[in-house]
Amino acid sequence: AAKASGLRTSRWWKRRRPAISYDSDNIREKRLVFYKDDIDRINEVLQEFLTLSDSKCIMLIDREGYMVTKTGHTEDFDLQAISALVAGSYAATREMARLLGEEEFSVLFHQGKRDSIQLTLVGDRTILATVFDERTTIGMVRLYAKEASQKLDKLFEDISQREDDGSEHIGADFAKSAKDQLDAVFSD
Repeated sequence: AAKASGLRTSRWWKRRRPAISYDSDNIREKRLVFYKDDIDRINEVLQEFLTLSDSKCIMLIDREGYMVTKTGHTEDFDLQAISALVAGSYAATREMARLLGEEEFSVLFHQGKRDSIQLTLVGDRTILATVFDERTTIGMVRLYAKEASQKLDKLFEDISQREDDGSEHIGADFAKSAKDQLDAVFSD
């Protein structure tokens, strides 16, 4: 019976892998590239949210666990660890939602003795992590997080729709020159 159970687990894993793999590929295809001007515009939205909600700090994290940008008091945090844990928390919650028949839970809240954190999904690419304490309420954070999320979603839509003028790419002349130089170095 144990062997049969092991086979079932193995078969389940094989059935599930393509969906996970597809999802990862899908996320990579939808990844946005942010330029300095984009980050400045994002930071304006985050700073406004920080001020209105009276939160301690706000972090924008992509779903793969990388920090996009942050504002507020973050010196006390290991930002790399928090980013990875936020993404992991969302991935686990997403699976829980699926098991419950939901597409996704868009807001998560964790309450601590001193600090609390709210995680808000922004579009399908990023997570807005808001750390706050007793200076504000969860209601204020949720109200302004929703507003910030909508502004960021619109901003991301604008970024994804922009025309690529090629100014940020390496030119063909540079690529040819680099290839010629590499050929010269390694042909000896």
